Amino acid sequence: MPYRSYQQVRAALLAGREIALLDVREEDPHAQAHPLFAANFPYGRIEIDAYTKLPSRDAPIVVLDDGEGLALPSALKLHQLGYTNVALLDGGVAGWRDAGGELFRDVNVPSKSFGELVEHERHTPSLSAPEVKALIDQGENIVILDARRYDEYQTMSIPGSISVPGAELALRVRELAPDPATRIIVNCAGRTRSIIGTQSLINAGVPNPVSALRNGTIGWTLAEQQLEHGQSRSYPPASEANRQTAARDVRALADRAGVKRLQPSQLSELHADRVRTNYFFDIRSPGEYGDGRLPHFRSAPGGQLVQETEQFAPVRGARIVLADSDGVRANLTAHWLKQMNNDVYVVDGLQAADFSVTGPWQDALPPQPEVEEISADTLGDWLSAAPQQVALLDFTSGVNYQKRHIPGAWFALRSQLAAALAQLPEGVERYVLTCGSSLLARYVAADLRTLTKLPILVLTGGTAAWVAAGKPVETGATRLASPLIDRYRRPYEGTDNRAEAMQAYLDWEFGLVAQLGRDGTHGFKVI
Repeated sequence: MPYRSYQQVRAALLAGREIALLDVREEDPHAQAHPLFAANFPYGRIEIDAYTKLPSRDAPIVVLDDGEGLALPSALKLHQLGYTNVALLDGGVAGWRDAGGELFRDVNVPSKSFGELVEHERHTPSLSAPEVKALIDQGENIVILDARRYDEYQTMSIPGSISVPGAELALRVRELAPDPATRIIVNCAGRTRSIIGTQSLINAGVPNPVSALRNGTIGWTLAEQQLEHGQSRSYPPASEANRQTAARDVRALADRAGVKRLQPSQLSELHADRVRTNYFFDIRSPGEYGDGRLPHFRSAPGGQLVQETEQFAPVRGARIVLADSDGVRANLTAHWLKQMNNDVYVVDGLQAADFSVTGPWQDALPPQPEVEEISADTLGDWLSAAPQQVALLDFTSGVNYQKRHIPGAWFALRSQLAAALAQLPEGVERYVLTCGSSLLARYVAADLRTLTKLPILVLTGGTAAWVAAGKPVETGATRLASPLIDRYRRPYEGTDNRAEAMQAYLDWEFGLVAQLGRDGTHGFKVI
């Protein structure tokens, strides 16, 4: 397996050539330290994610870890899946640092650092949490728009705020603030989406005064102000007159940023292109996407695409094609992606009839290994008769495992499979594997065969089938054969965050512009 040096990777980034820098560790170790454009691509999910996130089999791929021993098996697995240009990062994370490379903490760092750069360059206006609360208490003419995902908004929200995920802002704002004198305040959990949302409205020429809620729900909490929970306020439909106004203004904005154009007739040729990596994203809401979509277009609501760019499109230098049904959301999203140094196109001239594909998106997957299966009823009988003889391993996410799992199931990470087996009690005579649907469990079975001669079975339909059969479940971290490191706990999610962790997160964000300067590979240009 060849190696690529820090200097070679840096040269590719600076030249804008295609390169996927993949950190194959679990998300929590990845979040502790990684290069700016290293996308988290855990070893345990390679078969699930590869063909969707790495659509070109010939794209240059550089795999890294920090000495955990996951980079080589990940690279070999990618090679087995048909990828022709796979290499290892020389020295991994430590090698990057030792060669003079900048390392970043947290997740979605390209987007978060870009948001800080936007505020730094454009002096995006903001109000503190006490200032916004005073406006609320005084009954001032304001509207508060929450730019996060709807599920995040439902968990906790600013009192009186309305859920308007980022890409929807320019399309919906005139319905929510028809009076140009109404002050618009945009919030998120921390900083990035409120900065980008606020600047989106300013860039799009909205006549109202617009400000970000400085530091979002974190700032609100640190000011010891109460949040709401379980709210369901959302945006109304956009009138045709307001849609046309927004479409005209945002189109001009995208043109100024240098966004390129495509016609629907060109899409089939692009999809057949095997020379470049092409990503096709539908920027509309998940509900609209479910009602009908274009062929080959994945759902990527625009606010989240800008927030999680390296996860949606891990191949840096790829071509990104955006579509919507209104001429607003795709152009608004595209103008940000272009400033983030991406090669971005918007599809013009789409009609309602073009969004004709129905049914859920299906990820392309490699052939699933042949496995011996077991029904939920048979597994239930085994667990009742001789539970000590059955090692039931659950490879779902740690979050989902804690929400529900089959009684007696052990949480296990594929990336730490051998260590997980060592945690199991003696007397095991067979292994049964599950996850939400057992899709991942099927791929894990092949790994497990190299570690044991005991029988290996996969639960048909996974834990979902067990639940559908009316069988009981447990909750909580009851049996951990592997540590819960597959997800990094964001300091801005949930309702039980420590004040010092939230403040440390804000302090980290404030330092991102300086880190960008030291790194020097981003090519961001704020208009």
